[in-house]
Amino acid sequence: MKKFKENWEITQNWQLIYPVLGILLALGFGLLIATRFDGFLVDKPVQQGIFLAVVTLILTYIFIVISLFCFRKLKNRWILEYRWQFIAVFMVFAITGSTAGRISSPVMQFLGLGSDAISGWLYWPLRILLIFPLYQILLLIVAWIFGQYKFFYRFEKKMLSRMGLGFLFK
Repeated sequence: MKKFKENWEITQNWQLIYPVLGILLALGFGLLIATRFDGFLVDKPVQQGIFLAVVTLILTYIFIVISLFCFRKLKNRWILEYRWQFIAVFMVFAITGSTAGRISSPVMQFLGLGSDAISGWLYWPLRILLIFPLYQILLLIVAWIFGQYKFFYRFEKKMLSRMGLGFLFK
């Protein structure tokens, strides 16, 4: 455990919550995707359970390997004090993206622009346009919850400035 703490630059025990949440989130996404293969190769309940568990673990392993690869690539680009903060940043991105995608449909329905009310050619571009500001707002809210507000405020400021929306921060 000491080597793990040193590797992730964890100085206090409460910071262990980020690796634990990261692994649980990867397991959750692995399970979510694995359930899409329900009844894919096997019909018997016991074999199906084993298949689900194996696919979940394989997908979780793949997510963790990809995340660690991204950590190494982004280490010099993102200015963070500690390595464990990378886990928090990735969780903020994952939660924000999923949430923005999930709540955009009910918001579209509330506005009277549901998929059953308008053409798909109009619905999807409008939904994507709606997701953009929702994502920006949710990103700062979720970042604040995870203690990464300062990093994400700078990140959004830089991103929106590059998109020509820098006037929003003056």
